[in-house]
Amino acid sequence: MGTLIYFLVFGIVAYVIFKIAVKEPILPWKDKKKKSPKSNKALANNKSKSKKKNKNASYEEEEPNSFDDILQDMIDVKDHMIWLNDNRFILVAEVIPVNYFLLSPHEQENIDRIFETWTAQLEYPIRLYFQARYIDLTQPMDEIKRNLQHDDLPYNTYEYGMSMLEELQKWQEHSPRYDVRRYILFPFKVDAKEIVADTDEEFEDKMSNKAFQETSRYLNTAKNALHKANIKVNLLTTEGIKEMLYHTFNREKALYNRFKDIDLHENFSLYSTADQDLVHIELVKEMIENVEEEVETTKAG
Repeated sequence: MGTLIYFLVFGIVAYVIFKIAVKEPILPWKDKKKKSPKSNKALANNKSKSKKKNKNASYEEEEPNSFDDILQDMIDVKDHMIWLNDNRFILVAEVIPVNYFLLSPHEQENIDRIFETWTAQLEYPIRLYFQARYIDLTQPMDEIKRNLQHDDLPYNTYEYGMSMLEELQKWQEHSPRYDVRRYILFPFKVDAKEIVADTDEEFEDKMSNKAFQETSRYLNTAKNALHKANIKVNLLTTEGIKEMLYHTFNREKALYNRFKDIDLHENFSLYSTADQDLVHIELVKEMIENVEEEVETTKAG
């Protein structure tokens, strides 16, 4: 009898604790307490919060473009620099990094110390730019095609090379990969009061020389400092700057419309011409020279 009473009391206590935990009435024949309706303001706040959550869930961050503010003031790309308004110039250098994660902890610490020392000694502004490019397999594929043109090539080797070309082409079209390029931008503004020139052309030449001398000094400082960490810093030529900008604003198209092909086909020329033989080109040049001589003779007379 005592055991039965013990289990009965234990069951009642467990039942009461359970009802309190789930926030239900202890007596089952009583209705649950009706929750007070929320005010319109509270409902509106909850709706706005849910909308914000949904909005943030579907939000996709746009990739920032480091050259938007530069191109607004850009005049030209020449003399291995980007020319901007207000006598400003930007020299660009490409960085060839070291394989950091294959090094020992001691070597990694040495690289970190060298990089920190260089940045701590900077007395002028710089900008770091990272560019993700699609890996272009055109050059190795052209090399394979040239090797397959040998007459003494065994048939099995030729067949294997052709199948490799097909697989590389499919891989590039359907599974493109990225290659990260790293650049350092060295901006510099020339003080026009320091330039003495008689003509506008002379003024531009002296201003360009002044900017290139100063930015080259910045480049050499970075090159000497990072060379100790086996990090190469190479000057980007005018052609290299154009290619960098082309890949910046034609990220997907650059995989099919290659910059080298555009330059090779003279698509950057001011006017387009059809394919002509050398004889026709020489005749046109001769006609142009004759016309220029006639104009000079007329002016002299």
